[in-house]
Amino acid sequence: MDHWKDYDAADVTHSVSHHLAAIAQLHQRQGYARAVDVARLLDITRGSVSIALKSLKSKGLVTEDRNRFLLLSDEGHEIVERIQQRRRIVRRFFEDVLGVDDEQSESDACKIEHLLSDEVCRRLKEFLDGRSKRQGKSRRPVSRS
Repeated sequence: MDHWKDYDAADVTHSVSHHLAAIAQLHQRQGYARAVDVARLLDITRGSVSIALKSLKSKGLVTEDRNRFLLLSDEGHEIVERIQQRRRIVRRFFEDVLGVDDEQSESDACKIEHLLSDEVCRRLKEFLDGRSKRQGKSRRPVSRS
């Protein structure tokens, strides 16, 4: 009955997932990430990034080297990979099963990817994989009425 409390108790909040993903994306794109780069990418103030980084560092998800470059810890990398995988699964469900367009599926998947349990994600993936096999890998969304 108190499931609404689970929303605030999530290990990875929406904000945390975006900050970690931004650091990973910047590393992939330009080989490094600084607080100013994260702020620019997320279109938020450097002060907001600084506050978030303090928390991420204290949780052991991010480190900063002597040149002030941000690095994801192993756990930070794992979180980013898990969130990205969840987003792909949720988007696939929205697009392939529900027939939602790309832009809307990205927006909604972003909102819920960090809230889903491992079990729900695993079962959703199994459902989608089984559906693909039954349909011969074709993408047939539900008709929009």
